Amino acid sequence: MTKNSDDAANPESQVRPDGVGRRTVLLGGVGGALALSGVRPAFAAAADDAPLRAAVLEFRDQWTKATGLAQLLGRAGVEVIPLDVTKGAAEQAQTVDLIAFGSFTNNDVAYGKFVESHGESLRTFVDGGGVVLELTQSDQFGPAVTYLPAGTTAIRDDRDFDAIYPVATDHPLVKALPVSGGQVLAGRNPAIRTSWESLVEWTRMRVLMSGTSGGVQPPCLLEGAHGSGRWVISSLTVDKCFGVDGTPVQPAAAISDSETFFAAVAAYVRMVKAGTAPEVVPTPQPGDVVTGPMVGDVGTKNARLWLRPGPEDREELVWACTVIPAVGPGAPVHRVTAEISRENDHTMIFDVPRLAPDTEYTFAIRPHSRPTADPHTGSFTTAPPDHRPAVVTMGLGSCAPSVSDPVWNRIMEEGVDSFVMLGDTPYIDSPRLDVARRKQRDFLRVPEVAELISTRPIWGTWDDHDFGVNDTDGNYVGKENTRKAFVDYRANSSYGQTVDGELQTGRDEGEGVYTSFRRGPIEIFLIDPRWFSRTGPSWADPAKQTCTGEVQWQWLREQLQRSTATFKALATGMIWDDKQNSESDDWGTYQHEREAIFDFITKEKIPGVFLLGGDIHVSRALNYGARVGYDLWQFIVSPLHNRTIPSLNVPHPALVHSAVEPNVFLKLVADTTVKPATLTATWINSAGKRIFEVHRTSTDMGHRR
Repeated sequence: MTKNSDDAANPESQVRPDGVGRRTVLLGGVGGALALSGVRPAFAAAADDAPLRAAVLEFRDQWTKATGLAQLLGRAGVEVIPLDVTKGAAEQAQTVDLIAFGSFTNNDVAYGKFVESHGESLRTFVDGGGVVLELTQSDQFGPAVTYLPAGTTAIRDDRDFDAIYPVATDHPLVKALPVSGGQVLAGRNPAIRTSWESLVEWTRMRVLMSGTSGGVQPPCLLEGAHGSGRWVISSLTVDKCFGVDGTPVQPAAAISDSETFFAAVAAYVRMVKAGTAPEVVPTPQPGDVVTGPMVGDVGTKNARLWLRPGPEDREELVWACTVIPAVGPGAPVHRVTAEISRENDHTMIFDVPRLAPDTEYTFAIRPHSRPTADPHTGSFTTAPPDHRPAVVTMGLGSCAPSVSDPVWNRIMEEGVDSFVMLGDTPYIDSPRLDVARRKQRDFLRVPEVAELISTRPIWGTWDDHDFGVNDTDGNYVGKENTRKAFVDYRANSSYGQTVDGELQTGRDEGEGVYTSFRRGPIEIFLIDPRWFSRTGPSWADPAKQTCTGEVQWQWLREQLQRSTATFKALATGMIWDDKQNSESDDWGTYQHEREAIFDFITKEKIPGVFLLGGDIHVSRALNYGARVGYDLWQFIVSPLHNRTIPSLNVPHPALVHSAVEPNVFLKLVADTTVKPATLTATWINSAGKRIFEVHRTSTDMGHRR
């Protein structure tokens, strides 16, 4: 889901009596001063019934259309004033005990200006005994909470959760919440995720709640100490309770939970003021653990195997991989070595040659100096010979969750012998190398993903969210970092081109990530329409901007002319027509190059071509008719996660099938053991339901009988 401020409407300011004495509460944004009489010392210890005052900044975002932070604090007996973003913490209209940022407030420019200009005042405020509460914020404006003091960090990513588990069950912010089935904050409106933009890294903070049972990661509520005060950093949307007209958007029980939480916040602020809040004992962040192994590119006689060992093993520079065929005693055993590449984030790739085609293998990877150490294991099957009749069952998908999800189990249960990541696999949305690498690791460590990648060949490309951010092109600042993370964490046979325009097979600096591979009767051309887009004139029309760049175009022409595969897929993360929205990352924007590709296929009489795309969170099948001398189909498969975008299921004269379906992947079966050969594409969801299917023959796709 893309979260930005372009189309968000600022909330209206509303004033509502809160029913507690003469106190009043401001709802909405930063406008409208609330007149409150009297000024008191900022952090003086006081009786339990002494008034509390909070400065609040909140925002009615475009996804939930809801607010509630000020109103809920008011119900907890807190006097609320709007945060004046032009002034520091000590310069507000009245002295305050709490500064609170509502969920998604960083989508309003006021938040960014305030934390940039007044970060030091926030640190001084907390050092003197104040409390800062930050609820969930979008990570696309920078995943780190920027105003924390040196040595204290909290970093977000794009993962969302609805099941929330107490970790510090004795903490005043946790123990008052009702527990149901081991969870807190249950039964909320499913359209408003309970934990949005999860916290994934932290230092000098205590984990109070988590998005997983029995663990601390990812935390959704963190507490930190600074001087006499506290930071409370959260990914919870417990404030999103009331719509534009003030009516509830959450069930009564969920609003009751929110009221309980903010009553606990008020009591906690009193404890901080009085110096009786529990000591903050930071929760250690789980150690950097093993990622992989992963099976990468596998041909008829070769395989690439990938691993990132845990930190305790990274001093072992040389590693050994033993590959054993499953055909029985006497079969040749293959042993190769590889070195850890610190330049590639402590990862390594084993290139295994001289394998037998269409053969199942197992492998074990150990430090070379410790041949009896516990191995990292997996398995794969080599591709069938190119010209022998065969059946290949391939899975493909885009827009993936970085959390456990039954869709991954379903993919494996469907018997796919290989899988292609079609982009937004995973979501990164950051130009920082450390963030991109971490998100790649988090994705590959998801238990079901880890099983998938260790037991069959995996290939990948990128789309906007793992290349850059939403709707980005080749001018994205930071693409060198996301490319470096991509080549660090994928084992394709090649990665775009060198700076000299040669095919890049190593993991050094280069340009783009395009590649191709063949598995029996099918060849996949993973085209990169991101890196080169809008960086120069088009090879198809110099008056327009390029999408692929000229070197990639030459590569694609040569590969298509050389291919003898029965079926040939031109695959990109983005779709091959126009999304018909305000975004420009689709082949409709570059139709001059798209049509030139189609004209080339027609002129060269290249049979068996079809198109693959993802990105749009909708699944579709389109038949463009005899555009290349035979019917040209596009298969769009998206999303693997559960967030659909119904507005992108737009009418199109070529549309044959469509479905706004979450957790969906494509099962592609190419069969040349029958005549004519067949290609069957089936869209399947995580429950195993067949959404729709397209069946074509080689004759339908331009081959002679």
